[in-house]
Amino acid sequence: MDSVRSDRPGSARRVPLALKILIAGGFGAGKTTLVGAVSEIRPLQTEEVLTDAGIGTDDLDGVEGKTTTTVAMDFGRISINDDLQVYLFGTPGQDRFWFLWDELAFGALGAVVLADTRRLADCFPSVDYFERRGTPFVVAVNCFEGAQRFGTDAVRGALDLDSDVPVVLCDARSRQSGKGVLVRLVEHVAARRGMTVSAN
Repeated sequence: MDSVRSDRPGSARRVPLALKILIAGGFGAGKTTLVGAVSEIRPLQTEEVLTDAGIGTDDLDGVEGKTTTTVAMDFGRISINDDLQVYLFGTPGQDRFWFLWDELAFGALGAVVLADTRRLADCFPSVDYFERRGTPFVVAVNCFEGAQRFGTDAVRGALDLDSDVPVVLCDARSRQSGKGVLVRLVEHVAARRGMTVSAN
């Protein structure tokens, strides 16, 4: 059924269908980078500079070069065509901001859990959260330069994922790589619903 909105008497304009996807994962995994890479608009970011107040709270082991953090969310958009738009919501990584997750997750089609093999345990809370909610998700291993590389089977085993949860390798800085992750998520959601999708 098509949604319409009347902008003036005698006229009606189709309102595009909006799909909501969450980008989650641990602190410093690349969520803000991924949203920025694939968004067709300048992404909304709620980045704040890390200060001495975060010492003892923000664990920087493995991401010592990180200087900012998301304190609410990131937001980006991709227009598939005139009738379909994808809205991307990047979640904050630290547990002190998790009270925002329920609002961000409401109505989501599915989620991408970004994993950093230098701090793989940091994505456990995201995996647990989506498993509890029954939200379809994929795990995308962000391949950082200089980090030890692991295959998808090794990551699946380390995270104790169900066999049907896709695990893919990606570069969060790359628009094409990020789009590939999103396509894999949509394919996964469709398969769970007994549907087929075309990447074209």
